Amino acid sequence: MVKYREMTEADNTVVATMIRDNLKKFKLDIPGTVYFDEGLDHLSDYYGRDERRYFVIEDDNGKVIGGIGFARFELGQDTAELQKLYLMDSAKGSGLGYEMIDFIEDRMREAGFKVSYLETHDKLQAAIHIYEKMGYKEIERPKEVNHSTMNRFFRKWLFS
Repeated sequence: MVKYREMTEADNTVVATMIRDNLKKFKLDIPGTVYFDEGLDHLSDYYGRDERRYFVIEDDNGKVIGGIGFARFELGQDTAELQKLYLMDSAKGSGLGYEMIDFIEDRMREAGFKVSYLETHDKLQAAIHIYEKMGYKEIERPKEVNHSTMNRFFRKWLFS
């Protein structure tokens, strides 16, 4: 059984390490990815508001095994960007990614968003598979993107 809770300052180091380790495994530890974001080591300073929230997932022992968040996407009306869906290796392959997306989409709806947007990369095929299975449709690259190295873009309507 996993537990979701909002990120706190105490989670900053473990979340930043998890994200960097994942990106490094896919050779995405390069400029234009979150790997080099100045705020990555202090994510709790950015999240924690109605329009920007990040959740960590703990295992039965209270160890952080994943995280997922969202923030208002300025280029789309009533749109939130699904952000930083990452899992520790020990939690991969368990179906938890699907559960995490369901969870964060519910939080987006509660915050009043109608559309979920995300950006990813070709090298993250497992993530792309999950997004497509969860109903995300690929769209053209927006005029402005948060991370210039990302090359795949998806959108999902949160209300049918």
